[in-house]
Amino acid sequence: MSTTSGTTTPPVTAAAAPAAPAGADAASGPSRGEIAGFIAMVFGMFMAILDIQIVSSSLSELQAGLAASPDEVSWIQTSYLIAEVVMIPLSGYLSRALSTRGLFLISAAGFTLMSVACATATSLNEMIVWRALQGFLGGAMIPTVFAAAFQLFRGNRRGGVSVVIGLVATLAPTIGPTLGGWLTEIFSWHWLFLVNVVPGVLVTLVVWRAPAFDTGDRSLLRRLDLAGLMLMAVFLGTMEYVVEEGPRDDWFDDRTISVLFVIMVVAGIGFFWRVLSHHNPIVDLKAFRDRNFATGCMFSFVIGVGLYGLVYVLPLYLARIRDLNAMQIGEVLFVTGLAQFCSAPIAGMLSRKMDQRVMLAIGFTTLAGSTWWMSHITADWEFNQLLVPQILRGMSLMFCMLPINQIALGTLPMDMLKNASVLYNLMRNLGGAVGLAGINTLMIDRNAVHLGRIADSANPARPEVQAALDGLTQRFDGQVAGDASLAALKTLMGMVQQQATVMTFGDVFLVLAAIFIGAAMLTTTLRRPAMAGAPAGGGH
Repeated sequence: MSTTSGTTTPPVTAAAAPAAPAGADAASGPSRGEIAGFIAMVFGMFMAILDIQIVSSSLSELQAGLAASPDEVSWIQTSYLIAEVVMIPLSGYLSRALSTRGLFLISAAGFTLMSVACATATSLNEMIVWRALQGFLGGAMIPTVFAAAFQLFRGNRRGGVSVVIGLVATLAPTIGPTLGGWLTEIFSWHWLFLVNVVPGVLVTLVVWRAPAFDTGDRSLLRRLDLAGLMLMAVFLGTMEYVVEEGPRDDWFDDRTISVLFVIMVVAGIGFFWRVLSHHNPIVDLKAFRDRNFATGCMFSFVIGVGLYGLVYVLPLYLARIRDLNAMQIGEVLFVTGLAQFCSAPIAGMLSRKMDQRVMLAIGFTTLAGSTWWMSHITADWEFNQLLVPQILRGMSLMFCMLPINQIALGTLPMDMLKNASVLYNLMRNLGGAVGLAGINTLMIDRNAVHLGRIADSANPARPEVQAALDGLTQRFDGQVAGDASLAALKTLMGMVQQQATVMTFGDVFLVLAAIFIGAAMLTTTLRRPAMAGAPAGGGH
């Protein structure tokens, strides 16, 4: 396969060769062995995406088990994300060198081994090391599946495969907290990682036995641009740290954040200069010349904001306001995953018959509507009140993901596909990271605003406030060990804080709804892409 930098590699197999007519590809299709290997690869991608969110509902248990502070335990998540975001763009180069199947084998085996190491960790530092290696090794499984799908399948088959990939990419982070909460509640936090072992071994064995559908050029390993690799690792690693830790550390008021931001900017300038000037760049950005790919990456970024942002905000509300445990939160969130699963066949059918732009606009509009519905949240909302917006969210995510995949990757020439798939997946992950940073910053700012306004209204000098305090004092009199009036004042302060927090959640949902409706409006600027079931062409 020819690399995008002009380097010639051994020819690809017939399954991946772009020269064959689309009709012939659709008629012959991949062999049974290739299909079995691809199914195993999709399951491996599911594990890798699932592991991003599986620990999110069990951080308190991990904190207790590893004797860590609340600030320190967040590094179990951050270390995985930093390492993964470095591997995703690197995997495009490695897949050209080792072949798509070869890189996936190394990634799946390493991910499984590191899962065992995480489960046996006895200290926080040890866990962070294994977790970073798990994210780095497992990060290659996600983009290789996207590349394999567009190499192996043509014509009508591609539409069905896109449904499966879209379902996995959106379902895994949604059910991650559900599965994580259940495993921790029933067994222990160790099973957050042990659950990967048996499936990981099976996936590795099946892909190892499957026939190769492309070939690699090992000479690329000798020509690896180490300077570009180091600049990319520093740029993406510091960026991930700044957006993850910035809200918690007051952004540039913290010296570490300020220093790392400067390093990020310098490394970023060096990285882009290197990849645009080097004859064999570590990441090829030529795919962004394609208008549909560039627009699809932008939509992928927005989906990352919604996918990871909404999975983060709703459990936070259920824990802080409704005081639910990890398993109960998982049960509430399961509705979204079930809606995604049930709507996948409908979305797949429509993606083959409907204009992709119209389908994407419907998806983003529905997602905006469900999120706007959530902006009216109160402290009394529970499963019944959250049911309909969660169903709408699950359906809309499927209606967004499928056309975005086709818009971004469906018309690229085969020699650009591996690089393009890693950039596409990187944009979704960066969208999630930036979205979470923005959400946390917004929550801090809006909570302070609401708290100040409500506190002014709850001034004890006001007659109605004093009457409420007197009523609470009478209720607590003789029922608390200390001063009843002090207990009444603490109760009132708690009510003020709770109301400010609920109003803050409403503001976050409203801002997210505005982002999604903006994305829906931008679909009008797209050129008409091919249907999901139509043959992929190289012309634009």
